[in-house]
Amino acid sequence: MDKLIELASTLVSGACIAVLAAWLTNRSRNRQEQQAEVGALRVQADAMMVAVAELRGAAAANRLLWEGPAERARTFLLTVLAFTGGAARARIAGGTDVQSGLVGFGGAAELLSRERVANKQAAAAVREPLTRAATAAAPLMHCSDTAVATATEQLLTALAGVEDTARLDAALEAFGRAVNAATAPRLPWWTRRRSGLAE
Repeated sequence: MDKLIELASTLVSGACIAVLAAWLTNRSRNRQEQQAEVGALRVQADAMMVAVAELRGAAAANRLLWEGPAERARTFLLTVLAFTGGAARARIAGGTDVQSGLVGFGGAAELLSRERVANKQAAAAVREPLTRAATAAAPLMHCSDTAVATATEQLLTALAGVEDTARLDAALEAFGRAVNAATAPRLPWWTRRRSGLAE
């Protein structure tokens, strides 16, 4: 009888140890997977932040180089000078007033055409950072945390109107809060329970 009790206790303790080992193994595996997901989310969020910074920089440079009042005044002045220079050359070559005016308009049109091409090239430079931002946002849009996915979608919408800096700043702040909440370490259940009881 003693042998039976000893055998039963050995079987029960072996089963308890096996169950505990399986539980610890699953818990460890789940924790590693969770840490890997958090690490990936941080990397993706960092890529998104870099893409947003690049886009803001490209838009600011574009605005500074092509859209400011000083730049418009410069373009106007250069156009007037091109018109005057072309008209003067035609007059010196013996052209009539109409011919001088046409040559002047041709010079101004040529200058404006070059300015327009350069402006479009500068605007196209914004497209590349915008593409990088959309590429960085793609995995975040499929994040299991709905707050991160929603904040990413709002950030992409705000990026479409990069000139509206207040809206972009608000969307960027909401994105940061969502990512921080998703990557914050989870407290153990007993700590969460204790804080729930304290409240």
